Amino acid sequence: MLGWFTTAADAPPGAADRLLADLARDLQARGLAVAGAVQVNHDLGPDVACDMDMIVLGDPGAPIRISQSLGPGAEGCRLDTSALEEAVARTAPHLADAQIVVIPKFGRQEAMGRGFRDLIGKAVAGGLPVILYVPRQQQAAFQDFAAGMDERLQPGDLTRWCLDRFAGAS
Repeated sequence: MLGWFTTAADAPPGAADRLLADLARDLQARGLAVAGAVQVNHDLGPDVACDMDMIVLGDPGAPIRISQSLGPGAEGCRLDTSALEEAVARTAPHLADAQIVVIPKFGRQEAMGRGFRDLIGKAVAGGLPVILYVPRQQQAAFQDFAAGMDERLQPGDLTRWCLDRFAGAS
């Protein structure tokens, strides 16, 4: 089962990332084995794009910088796709011991068949619930991918949805 949410159009940048990081910490504190990854954005000041790091849950390695500096005036995508693939590769081994999976988002890479897409599919095929953020721009691609195995949630319902997957977990 795929639980997903989107944020309000006026939500501050990084709101979904903070929500998922808090959710993962809360689920771990409740004793659930959580696999996946969360994104942490580092504000560099006004008019400067943030640095983006991926933290692989349960992995003792350092966070992975998934953004790249393109220099002043650059307009291309700042995502370092090889770093994202490293995060996916470091996440995959943790699925074996997981009870639930937290994925930062079904973004442009996933919509194109890359990023966390295969890992999400493997988790769901293995019976693991997966919770993730889906930006508005990727909702149609996500719906095609999910093929009806998804449930749209309100941000305030994420913890309850996760706990409902486990009798007595709350």
